[in-house]
Amino acid sequence: MAEGKATLLISCIDRPGIIARVATHLFTLGCNIITSDQYSDDEDGHFFWRIHFESLRQPVSELSKELDASMPSLLPWERLKWALFDAAKRDRIIVMVSRLPHCMMDLLSRHHVGELDGDVVGVVSNHPDLESLVRPFEVPFTVIPVLKDRKAESEAALLKYLGEMRADNVVLARYMQVLSGEFLRAWNQPIVNIHHSFLPAFAGQRPHKQAHDRGVKLIGATAHYVTEELDAGPIIAQATAPMTHRDTVADLARKGKDLEVMVLAKAVRAHLKKQVLLHHNRTIVFE
Repeated sequence: MAEGKATLLISCIDRPGIIARVATHLFTLGCNIITSDQYSDDEDGHFFWRIHFESLRQPVSELSKELDASMPSLLPWERLKWALFDAAKRDRIIVMVSRLPHCMMDLLSRHHVGELDGDVVGVVSNHPDLESLVRPFEVPFTVIPVLKDRKAESEAALLKYLGEMRADNVVLARYMQVLSGEFLRAWNQPIVNIHHSFLPAFAGQRPHKQAHDRGVKLIGATAHYVTEELDAGPIIAQATAPMTHRDTVADLARKGKDLEVMVLAKAVRAHLKKQVLLHHNRTIVFE
């Protein structure tokens, strides 16, 4: 009987024998591979691998100790990065929002019906407006105001809150505040964000107005990881919808919201399922 399932992510310089070495090693540790997805980047010679497997002889926690000791010698190549995730551990998610509820409501609904491989344990906002919408989901709603010239205090309070909630993941569901580099370095975990435009075009403020003024024929939405550079983090998922000359700015905004909901949900699912590997400012996303 299996002790548990896990996902192993590996990235390193590509060399012959990586798959054979790791697969054989997992077999000797009593593991059975369920799915395996790999990708080799010919441009810079990197190899990326996602392995989902079951441990037949020992708990995943014990297996993790074995891999800690053996991986550096098993793959003694440049730029080796690897991480093991216990499938039995459900990530604790904090959703952050300002005043627009559509992305937050979609995530709460998906969590309510069991569609997310994680638990939404709190909603944080810089405004109190949406508390009545969150209350029926029985998820704690916390207001952390962001006051002018006191942003550092707000981010300190946010970091304290994330620690108290034992948060694993943060999702920005139309949180209209820029997180500082100091905060990102202190949190030191990927943060998923939704941008109401098809990046890198029309970044920044009022993208629907920018798109309308340019007469675009496609509108889009982009989910990406947060970096210090605004709207420039590694992209996880995108989608577009067709526009015509008859569409108003309001039409673009409405269709854009539909895309935002879909794209953010796709990105959050991929992130929670450990399907995303980061490489510089790019992502490798295994379906």
